[in-house]
Parts: sequence; C-alpha cells; structure tokens
Amino acid sequence: MTIRYPNGKKFIPVQQTKLPKKSNPTFSNRGKSLEDELNETNEYYLSRQLAVIHKKPVPIQIVNVKYPARSAAVITEAYFKTPSTTDYNGVYNGIHLDFEAKETKNSTSFPLQNIHEHQMTHMKNVCVHGGLSFFIIKFTILDRYFLISYDSFEKYWVRMIEGGRKSVTIAEFEKDAIELKPGFNPRLDFLPALPKLH
Repeated sequence: MTIRYPNGKKFIPVQQTKLPKKSNPTFSNRGKSLEDELNETNEYYLSRQLAVIHKKPVPIQIVNVKYPARSAAVITEAYFKTPSTTDYNGVYNGIHLDFEAKETKNSTSFPLQNIHEHQMTHMKNVCVHGGLSFFIIKFTILDRYFLISYDSFEKYWVRMIEGGRKSVTIAEFEKDAIELKPGFNPRLDFLPALPKLH
C-alpha cells in the first residue's frame, strides 16, 4: 500500500525495533512498542477515571482498493489528508494534554529528524492556549523513558534550526526531562510527572 502526504510525497514509516522477549518474568514487557505501553497505560487511566487520553487516528484518504477475494479488501494506495499533529491527546485534571511519543534505537542521543516542523508548531499552539504539550521518548536499547515538556524541548529544536546539533543527548534529557520508571500496572505511569511541568 502506498500512502502519500498532502503534497504528494511518499510516506516512508520509521522502522520501530523491538527487543527480543525474555523468559524472565521481570522482563516480560521488554519488546513492546512505546505505543503499546502507552495505550495500555491510557486504558488503565480511563478504567479508573484518572484521565481520558486517546491515540489520534491518522487522517488518510483511500484512493485505490483491490478485492482479491469477496470477503477481503486490500488498500493499495492512500494519501494523508492533512499532516499529522501529535500521537495522543486528552484531558487530565481539567487540563488539555497533547503529546508525541517517540522511540530511538540510539543509546546516546535522540535524533531530531524524528520530529516534524508542523508538530512543533501544533504543540506550541497548544501551550499558547493553556494546554500541556510534551514528548515521551523511549531509548529502546537502554529501556529508559523520558518525559520532556514542549518548552524544554523547543531550545534543542531551535539549536538545530540555527545550524547546531541535530540531536538531544541522553545527558540533556537527564538534565531537562523527568525520567519515567516502567512498572506493572500502569506500565508507564506518567500522570504524576505532569504537575512538575508547570
């Protein structure tokens, strides 16, 4: 299936790597994608009425469909209707949340090429209107998670735009972000970190 951006450019998905599953039960969640972990966490929050947070659907326009069998349809070509904004949004404690979740295989830094300008613009607008916008970044190989506010992240984006470093080092995350420790239920409890972002 071919998916294209509104400008006609072909969409090439970023490959997400998964760690091999281990037999040790303490490592049973390793290998899950960050999206899976966040979806489980958000279901936990909703079931206990702690927050309402959902993954945003990707807006696509289907152009071509093939029917190899009567009961099956295969989308062979589609386009993004509009550029995507962020992965998740919702409400917590009366505050609008809007955040992006990203993974990297790199163990020393997070490449900024994984973020798009229209996402940064959207997140800035959310903050201007009183919402809370942030990133949750997973260093897959290290099994480390960081939550960083848009305001703290923006300086690294500006640094890149001005010709500086094109990534954020893990030391910079340790300094400017809140490290999240994975648990059992919820898997990635990020709500307690949010008041620290104000």
